[in-house]
Amino acid sequence: MVVTSGAKNDGKKQATSVTKSGVSSVRNVGYDESVATVETLVNLTLTSSAADKIRELQATEPPGEAEVLRVAIQGGGCSGFQYELGFDRGAVEGDHELELHGVRVVVDRFSAPYLDGSTIDWLDGLQESGFKIDNPRAVSSCGCGHSFQVEEADAPEASGACGSGCSH
Repeated sequence: MVVTSGAKNDGKKQATSVTKSGVSSVRNVGYDESVATVETLVNLTLTSSAADKIRELQATEPPGEAEVLRVAIQGGGCSGFQYELGFDRGAVEGDHELELHGVRVVVDRFSAPYLDGSTIDWLDGLQESGFKIDNPRAVSSCGCGHSFQVEEADAPEASGACGSGCSH
């Protein structure tokens, strides 16, 4: 079971559990102050403009098909890794689950270390339009901004894989 802490609800923190069966539950935890956790959570930021666009896109999907935004990385692209954003029915075992600006976001355990500290934004201008991910762990990226590279020292080793099916 993975337990992640979420936003406060009436002064109490909420804990979200994702079990092997894929069932998630939210329960209030009786602590009003920060407590130690066993697992490091992914620190991800979603701007309000990105959240607005995600909710707009979710509304166009069939009911039950776009319950969460899944953020992941995969091996590939011209710089080594590429970002993946997509809708999913819900969290699965091992996912980190967050609620940001009213949007449920899930990140798999392999992608979490590579995305830690990242900000997802929505741009709608003359020069750029679309989702943009600002990743402090990226040491280089391609011109399109969808592919990136991390320093070898920053590459997670504990998981044994990067989530892309490779042995990195």
